[in-house]
Amino acid sequence: MRVAAILLAAGTGSRYTASTGLSTPKQYVILAGQPVIRHAAEALLPHVTCLQPVGQPDSLIDALKGLPILPPVMGGETRQASVRAGLEALDRLPIDKKPDVVLIHDGARPYVPAYVIKNVLKSLEHYDGAIPALMVTDTLKRAEKGVIKETIPRDNLFRAQTPQGFHFKAFLDLHRSARAITATDDARLLEDAGLQVALVEGDEHNIKLTYEGDLVRLEQIMGASFLPRVGFGYDVHAFEEGRPLILCGVPIAHSQGLAGHSDADVGLHALCDALYGALAEGDIGRHFPPSQDEWKNADSTRFLFHAAQCIAERNGRLVNVDLTFICERPKIAPHVQAMRERLAELLKVTKVTIECISIKATTTERLGFTGREEGMACAAVVSVVVPSHL
Repeated sequence: MRVAAILLAAGTGSRYTASTGLSTPKQYVILAGQPVIRHAAEALLPHVTCLQPVGQPDSLIDALKGLPILPPVMGGETRQASVRAGLEALDRLPIDKKPDVVLIHDGARPYVPAYVIKNVLKSLEHYDGAIPALMVTDTLKRAEKGVIKETIPRDNLFRAQTPQGFHFKAFLDLHRSARAITATDDARLLEDAGLQVALVEGDEHNIKLTYEGDLVRLEQIMGASFLPRVGFGYDVHAFEEGRPLILCGVPIAHSQGLAGHSDADVGLHALCDALYGALAEGDIGRHFPPSQDEWKNADSTRFLFHAAQCIAERNGRLVNVDLTFICERPKIAPHVQAMRERLAELLKVTKVTIECISIKATTTERLGFTGREEGMACAAVVSVVVPSHL
């Protein structure tokens, strides 16, 4: 199933600018070191095939620089018009790239847990649409000029959130045929058409930045709700004639390669085990059993990409990587920079930078199997932060 997301950023955020006196639209305000909308994009990307931003293209390109996004398109005067612009842009994709389902998300909602996105997508297997929502728990009052006029029963009332999910073709058709209404959320069009929209559990932290106090709360959430985890990995492979030597995804000139079911990249195998360990996800053999022919001579970068995705799907971050190769030969130092660059590329979904990737080597002073040059070993230590409630 191809999943697209439309990230809405066309609004000016008048309530936010009025409450703060600032001119910067709320979606571009800096939160935890980067623009609010970038947090939103990074939360969506692990779950989608493509991401279509809608808003001022220059601002979006700057805020989302380096992320795999489609070219931004201008929004409209209303939310509904902006969603339509995003849908039409997706419809212009080649037929084999068009999405089956589409998520609509507010660019001013920077913290959306992975389970919310997954539940929305899961519900689309059975319903025309799905939205995350929270039950109203406070008493509701309707007032005029600051005076209470009535109490509104709160039974069966919910607060809608995003991302909201729909079947792409049907949702596009509804937008093209919609009468002149101003829908404040995307499910309204389906409601008016008599289609079924499911409610899935939302999250109290999935806040839409609207007032100055919301930014303070989001800063607390995104700073205090992450917990550190440490993972350790260790792997060994024997040397074997006639096989290439690949370490951390980099081919190394040497008289022998390493024996193994896959390409026997001892560095990536140790690193994968460290990443899985930090997430309490077992080891590499649990995810890619050596008993399966599918993984015979496989490129181990596939394994690392999967481990990295596990972090991204939890809205986590890889803080740092420390690898130590244990061998007499080949010399590792001449290849360290190439390895660091390759790991930074493979792990970019985890947001780790090359400055936080360490690779070094040691010998065993000619003792043991590595000292006899019968094989190589590698130890890996990583630190990861993940949301505390996941």
